[in-house]
Amino acid sequence: MGPRQSGKSTLARAIAEAVPSHYFDLESPRDQLRLQNPELALGRLTGLVVLDEIQTRPDLFPVLRVLADRSDASARFLILGSAAPELMKHSAESLAGRIEYVDLHGFDLTETGPGTLERLWVRGGFPRSYLAESDAASVAWREGFVRTFLERDLPQFGIRVGAAAMRRFWTMLAHAHGQLWNAAELGRAMGLSDKTVRTYLDELSQTFMVRQLQPWFENIGKRQVKSPKIYLRDSGLLHHLMALETETQLHSHPKVGSSWEGFVLEQVLRQTRPTQAYFWATQGGAELDLLVFHEGRRLGYEFKYAERPRFTRSMRVAMEDLRLDSLLVICPGTAKASLASGVDVIGIEAFARFGHSA
Repeated sequence: MGPRQSGKSTLARAIAEAVPSHYFDLESPRDQLRLQNPELALGRLTGLVVLDEIQTRPDLFPVLRVLADRSDASARFLILGSAAPELMKHSAESLAGRIEYVDLHGFDLTETGPGTLERLWVRGGFPRSYLAESDAASVAWREGFVRTFLERDLPQFGIRVGAAAMRRFWTMLAHAHGQLWNAAELGRAMGLSDKTVRTYLDELSQTFMVRQLQPWFENIGKRQVKSPKIYLRDSGLLHHLMALETETQLHSHPKVGSSWEGFVLEQVLRQTRPTQAYFWATQGGAELDLLVFHEGRRLGYEFKYAERPRFTRSMRVAMEDLRLDSLLVICPGTAKASLASGVDVIGIEAFARFGHSA
């Protein structure tokens, strides 16, 4: 599962080349003809069977259930989906207990390696954006991606929202990146109801463009924030929608701290792969950027765009109220230090190499 152009097909073809396999691109008219009778066509195949762009053929899920349940099954299926909203529903209903999900996004720091932080942060992780020959070429690719996503992909996914309206909403979300969700404010700005902008948000979330980070509640006798925080999942698309094309423009922009927070959030979540992730905040101002539960431990993360972060009252309150086992403050540069008992600072590139154990 993952957005268009994130490398799903490239990875699947590499896997298919290494073993006996059959490849179906379900957007290809030729392959569509091959699957006019899907149970017959797929049932006689052996080895690995790859079905790319499965969201175009939801009728295949019941067939796959039948084939997966054969006692003499000699085929395994690798299914690729471009984040259609109904895809998870169809697969869960038809293939419960028979399927494993793997979320695939663009490049992260563990893949691009040391010395690539600025480029990855500015351009984002989509392979063609990151690998473009120049900043201008990367910007051009991202503009093409945004237009294609709005004008072609969303209608194919069954989402009936005008491209202009959705682009305006997406751009407004970019400027609210890292902030609490406020449906009333966005609805007033667009002249739409709270329910309509909520639908827009859910559609961008279901297509892997936006992350809604939910709040965590603790029984501590304090008023706590109950609205989710909103992040654009790819920093390159965030910067494009904010008209930031270069490192210089990004570093001088008032939203650079919010951009850093969202970028590092994605890096941490991809490396730690928690089943659930939250943020935490109180009405009194204490907050924690990320809370995850791992092997029975409570791990906290703060993302600071500062070379030498300091121990703050908010960190102390989070450690005490949430009973954190550890709190890791992730910043740019190469800093590595202890701020207090259980509270450590580390640079993002060191975290990418060593994870929480660094």
